[in-house]
Amino acid sequence: MSDFLQLSGKTLVVFGVANRKSVAYHIGKTLEEAGAIVVYVVRSVERKESVAKLLKDREVLVCDVEFPEQIERLHSDIAAKHSTIHGLVHSIAFADYEGGMKPFHETGKAQFLRAVDISCYSLIALSNAFKDLLDPDASVVAISISTTRMASENYGYMAPIKAALDSSLAFLTKSFSQFSRVRFNAVGPGLLKTSASAGIPGYVDSYLFAEQVIPRKQAIETQEAANVAAFLLSPRSSGINAQTLVIDAGMSINYFDADVVRRATSN
Repeated sequence: MSDFLQLSGKTLVVFGVANRKSVAYHIGKTLEEAGAIVVYVVRSVERKESVAKLLKDREVLVCDVEFPEQIERLHSDIAAKHSTIHGLVHSIAFADYEGGMKPFHETGKAQFLRAVDISCYSLIALSNAFKDLLDPDASVVAISISTTRMASENYGYMAPIKAALDSSLAFLTKSFSQFSRVRFNAVGPGLLKTSASAGIPGYVDSYLFAEQVIPRKQAIETQEAANVAAFLLSPRSSGINAQTLVIDAGMSINYFDADVVRRATSN
């Protein structure tokens, strides 16, 4: 039972490490602990230098997914060393909140489309680019969010984009089924304490509120999301396909917690 996840010796590509708090970093570390060979991909040379100590002795490549030529080059670089990829992690998201949060109906076209390109379309582009390297039973896992229906002001226009990401799982699954058994799933964590999230206006207050609403009174830890991602990447999850697994420690069942409601209405 020492190799329960059956990932030992398998090659997986992880996109999106920014620092020690990144979901992608925790996923990569978990995969390494399971004996997997992990290839890390970061978005810039500067980012590669900033995570050099964190990912020392690992294979770290650079690819800005906004540029098709960089995706093509990445494919060539990986193919030169790895004939087969058993899994791919898409932990990439970007939103330009310059100028502060605005009502959703004031979302700028250029901002929205760029966020779609980086946060959603890149999953499609990377899947297509690496289809010849993916093992017939490979697993592709994206990082989404726990709900795209909660219209939180401080998440801006990213929830609709994550909804598109979630929907893409079904269409990629169907499309790839013509020639493989590659699975496409997502992990949808609740509010996490990451560097990226800390930069979202009002996020900290939402995080503290989540800790009150979650039945266990403790927010989701990044490692909890990483554990589920590792499971989805493994053959142990072979029956799960085109799904977003919500990791919120039960927050969605407890929005009307009596104690929280009492405190909110007693002012």
